[in-house]
Amino acid sequence: MDPVIIVGAGPVGLVLALSLAAQGVPSVVLDEGAGPEEPRPVRTAVLRPDIAAFVAGLGCGAVADEGARWVAWRSMRRGQLLRRVEFGAGRDGGPSPVHVPQHALVRGLRAALAASGLVRLVTHSRLDRLEQDARGVSAHTSGPGATWWRGSYVVGCDGARSTVRKLLDVRFAGRTAVERQAVVALRAELPWPGEALLHRLPPWRAGGDEVTARPLAGGVWRLDWLLPPRAELVTPDALVGRVRDTLGGWCGGTPEYDLLDTGVHTVHHRLARRWRVRRAFLAGDAAHLLGALGTQVLDEGVRDAQNLAWKLARAWHDGPSEALLDSYQAERRTAVAARLRAADQSLPVVRGGAGLRGWVPGTARAHDSLVAEGQVGRGPLGAPPGYPDSPLAPEPADVHIVVGTPVGAPVVDVRVTAPDGSVVALRERLGRGRLVVVLVAPGTAVWDRRHWLTAGVMPRLTGAVAELPLDAELLVAEEYPGAPAHAVLLVRPDGHLAAAFNGVHPAELLAAAEAVRGGAGRGEAGGAGGGPRAGAGEGGGGADGAGGAQVGEVVGRRAE
Repeated sequence: MDPVIIVGAGPVGLVLALSLAAQGVPSVVLDEGAGPEEPRPVRTAVLRPDIAAFVAGLGCGAVADEGARWVAWRSMRRGQLLRRVEFGAGRDGGPSPVHVPQHALVRGLRAALAASGLVRLVTHSRLDRLEQDARGVSAHTSGPGATWWRGSYVVGCDGARSTVRKLLDVRFAGRTAVERQAVVALRAELPWPGEALLHRLPPWRAGGDEVTARPLAGGVWRLDWLLPPRAELVTPDALVGRVRDTLGGWCGGTPEYDLLDTGVHTVHHRLARRWRVRRAFLAGDAAHLLGALGTQVLDEGVRDAQNLAWKLARAWHDGPSEALLDSYQAERRTAVAARLRAADQSLPVVRGGAGLRGWVPGTARAHDSLVAEGQVGRGPLGAPPGYPDSPLAPEPADVHIVVGTPVGAPVVDVRVTAPDGSVVALRERLGRGRLVVVLVAPGTAVWDRRHWLTAGVMPRLTGAVAELPLDAELLVAEEYPGAPAHAVLLVRPDGHLAAAFNGVHPAELLAAAEAVRGGAGRGEAGGAGGGPRAGAGEGGGGADGAGGAQVGEVVGRRAE
């Protein structure tokens, strides 16, 4: 079987290659550059907890070694503290996001890639032709070693100007320059060490209406100022003035600081019309652009890789399932479209003042909370997405139950007992291309494992798991939010809940697993040749839901 061809060696392409390698699938990563980009301290990535854990689990040590875990998130308006959210075990903010320089993240991913043994990284290779047939894809690259590459599938992770997307003739409709921000990286001592800060309408106002400060390792901070729409170019003197005014406002006088890097970041909102064309796929910035109001950028690209990797791995090992491969677009495009729609609907309210609504008591605080939620990974702008209308969802059955996690949503990271007897976080057992079956069995922590492995429902459940059509791992949890004793949870390889049962029901568990791998689920996805359904790819109903059509129309009307 030919390897998967990945075009683009940015974070998303490297994460996808590592995810495939973890599931025994070889890949070739084509990079038109000469290697890692020069370090730019101002280019950083905020990884929400689930994404940080996933990337670290792929062997990327930069997440732990060079990433900064925030102590808290602080929201201010004018000169007043509105809200402070603490991160950490038992805190109201939950686990902390990780802030890491992008060059360090890429370096760590490349090191893990080199150690995998299943990934070939080819530099100086610019894609210029792409052909597909019933058995695979052929990609031609120009450069010093111009040649043809043969692969089973191809994935375009080659950014906003994606060559793969252009060769596939896929529209990339949307809005240009939704927001602009002046950005600096500097080393300084601020009054809130380790805490990220959103300050709206600061009293000095010389730096603008909104500034964000996010800590990095080693006493380095990234500061972002929201720029007025259609503003003139930001001169070096004007940027230094912003730095001095802002630091002086926070510290009661301008402290010593070391300016490391500067830049201007422009946010665009765009959504590719199709994410799958037969054996070709789009992921990351090649498929979507977002970022206004703190909405996630790299996180969503990594989620694309999470979702696609296990599906490509199943197709590579077992033969293609059109329903399974089509579900990538149906799930991920719908989730990103909802995120874009939420940001587009919030922008005129938050940024425009909304007329008299700006004078309604509590409105300003609500606006500030909305922006903050996007930054910390909560609410419609920040919370990890679910796939409630996934074509892989099993048909409802009498033995299905409702637990604290809706079907299609990411599971809660509870402590579980693994087959070797170790107690680990559930998240550590995900991302390996296997289904995970969790038995909720209170009291097992105080039992000798040798006894409960052969007692009660365990033998029957062990036998049922062994008969599933995909590799599966059986774990035991003392508790799970909203789940009764002896509940059984079926978790997809990417960590989303497929179904929950009120006990051990082998036939229904088997049917749910068949649906997850693209068998009979809620409707049939896709048709021959991998073309998306109308709802999934063309803005109709179905997989995208009613919202998918609205986003397609709104984005399309505003396209350049």
